Amino acid sequence: MKKDEAIDEFIRYMVGERGISKNTIITYKEDLMIFSSSTTKEEANDFNNNDIYEFITAMSNEGKSSSTIIRRVTTIRQFYKFLQKEKIIINQSKNVELPKLNEHLPTVLSLDEVEELFKMPNMEKKEGIRDRAMLEIMYSSGLRVSELLNLELSSIDRNYDCIIINGKGNKQRMVPIGDFARDYLIKYINEVRNKSKYKNSKYVFLNNQGGILSRQYFWRQIKKYAQEAGIFQNVTPHTLRHSFATHLLENGAELRFVQAMLGHENIATTQIYTHVSSKRILSAYELYMNKN
Repeated sequence: MKKDEAIDEFIRYMVGERGISKNTIITYKEDLMIFSSSTTKEEANDFNNNDIYEFITAMSNEGKSSSTIIRRVTTIRQFYKFLQKEKIIINQSKNVELPKLNEHLPTVLSLDEVEELFKMPNMEKKEGIRDRAMLEIMYSSGLRVSELLNLELSSIDRNYDCIIINGKGNKQRMVPIGDFARDYLIKYINEVRNKSKYKNSKYVFLNNQGGILSRQYFWRQIKKYAQEAGIFQNVTPHTLRHSFATHLLENGAELRFVQAMLGHENIATTQIYTHVSSKRILSAYELYMNKN
């Protein structure tokens, strides 16, 4: 069986038999397509552990984080397990040693950096209005990038006060929309989206062909805007979510509230932002002491 056919069969299996969420399926497919493109093998029957090891090496050389490598290898293991079920290969992927997860604090922007970043989209252009609305919504509501890109019109309150999000594990949560984000979202919908020939699409943020924007596009745009704003940290779409959570805690929000906003199942996942916040406060204190 051709490898691309095998990936398609695996995705259909995960949707039909396992009931995996839409966002997880998108991630699985992206991971497997990246894995597929990393090897010259065309037949799924030829896959073995060496392909995984070579993939891990390539990702390490590209500077991918341990968490990204672990997630992708976990996806490949699921894929190999499916291939064995279909009697295509003998699955030995459980023997592949995963890299150790590096514990590090997430990158967080200051409030001034957030403001400078948001000034970068060209509001004279349709794409700029759309990008500004996306940045504002992601930061205002702490969305994951997949939640932002798959946001549907029906999920937005008619007064543009809040959004219903279908997060990981198909769990719903309601998040508010900040005033600035609300204004830019309304501007985008009224001045750009509703004047497009694709206005009947169920999705909020559309590309020039009326489809959903890709993660790669949004990632590139944020990188570009950060560079133009003179921000030299490694800024990604997730940086806005990190910044949102950290700024909430720094302004007195309860940890449980931040957990609910982010859609974290385990509060331990949210607690990392308390460490980020403490580190930022300590850094500011040391800077103040050095000046006095």
